[in-house]
Amino acid sequence: MNRLLYPLVFVAGAGTMATEMCASRLLAPFFGASILIWANIIGLILIYLSVGYFWGGRLADRHPSLPYMCRLIVCAAMAIAVIPFVSEPLLSAAVGAFAQASVGAFLGSFFASMTLFSVPITLLGMVSPFAVRLAVDSVERAGEIAGRLYALSTAGSILGTFLPVVLLIPLIGTRRTMLATAAVLALAATPALGWRYVLAPAAVVALALVPPGLVKPGSGVIWEGESAYQFIQVQATADGGRVLHLNEGWAEHSIWHRNRVLTGGYWDQFLLAPDMHGPRFGSLAMIGYAGGTVGRAYGTFWPATNVFGIELDPEVTAIGRRYFGLASNPRVRVATADGRPYLATHTTRYDAIFLDAFRQPYIPFYLTTQEFWKLADERLRPGGMVMANVGTIPGDERLPSAIAGTMATVFPRVYRWRVGGFNEIVAGFTRPVSASQLRARLAAAAPALDPAADLAEGLRPQAPSSDPLTDDRAPVEWLTDQLIVRYADGG
Repeated sequence: MNRLLYPLVFVAGAGTMATEMCASRLLAPFFGASILIWANIIGLILIYLSVGYFWGGRLADRHPSLPYMCRLIVCAAMAIAVIPFVSEPLLSAAVGAFAQASVGAFLGSFFASMTLFSVPITLLGMVSPFAVRLAVDSVERAGEIAGRLYALSTAGSILGTFLPVVLLIPLIGTRRTMLATAAVLALAATPALGWRYVLAPAAVVALALVPPGLVKPGSGVIWEGESAYQFIQVQATADGGRVLHLNEGWAEHSIWHRNRVLTGGYWDQFLLAPDMHGPRFGSLAMIGYAGGTVGRAYGTFWPATNVFGIELDPEVTAIGRRYFGLASNPRVRVATADGRPYLATHTTRYDAIFLDAFRQPYIPFYLTTQEFWKLADERLRPGGMVMANVGTIPGDERLPSAIAGTMATVFPRVYRWRVGGFNEIVAGFTRPVSASQLRARLAAAAPALDPAADLAEGLRPQAPSSDPLTDDRAPVEWLTDQLIVRYADGG
């Protein structure tokens, strides 16, 4: 019977890490997938494992039997199988409750994930010390046996890290990946318990056959799914349009209307770049291209401009082609890449570089630093410009000030202006241009762009920061969380 210990330890290690990887996917649609959320998940998993190691050792001394250990594994499997069905209402309630209690995404995800994952991970943490107690038959071999078992557990953890991310989640989704993990754990424990326990993995398999339904129920959902990077949802609007939501779904990443390309939102501000730049504006690159809202509008207002989109997630690009008219502009090309590494390895130069990249609710920090803006400057033609969309809240200037001030350490002129309550546009120019010159150029914009130009005429200059964001220190996520907390507090 003790021969079962080794495969059980391996499977328990794999199940622990598979559950952790799925945890990040369950939390992302509600809280995003920033480094803070990952720190939360990893920290909690380590806490649960520590508790499991401690109590597993004590229980093993009191009940040194293989069936007892296997019953713990079956209980862990059942707890994992329940998580996908309770996560949506629990996490939705956590978002609302913690917003009203004035705490940010970090604390919200902390308590939600603690509730969801404490039981199964603690139980799986008991397996390794239990197995050591059962396998050691002499003090002389204790070190060898313990080392072998922990090596097997780590090998299982490696499999549990990569298999869900590379294969299972993209193919069958997070819910069924968790159910598959639960079924394998329960099935591995069955031989030591008797075949009546085969009902446990059979029940989990039956749950996996239930249609998944919506991850985040809401009105007008046209399509939703998971990519290797994020949760994606397309919703219909009341006026017959479509919006693209990613991860937690608060922000709109792309928008489409059947008979018009102007959105009334911050996307329209990017259409002012050719006027602000001046003559001979022929090309732009946009990091965070999403569904292609800006490129579609360029096809109407600036049809001679070559638009190059850089989008990390190929599934988002495919959704853009299907639902957001990404392919309607023949001058659009899209590369599947991370924006900064792409600019670093490709020497093409542009008249403008746009930044609209978010892993909600955060701008990737490495796209806000002094080093990034220097790279962007190198990829601009003489007289070129950069424009960035920065999320903020009314009355709080810290995040846009930090990004604009950093940009101003690289570009000789930087201006910013508010667009609605939750966005600021920051624009940097490689050649000095006065605010009056820019306002005169905006006044000459196409009449259809007047609403966007009117907002941009509220531009104000930005001085260089004495403490710019750098690759070594760029607390963008902390600044963003402070915005969330302040907004939840009502300002």
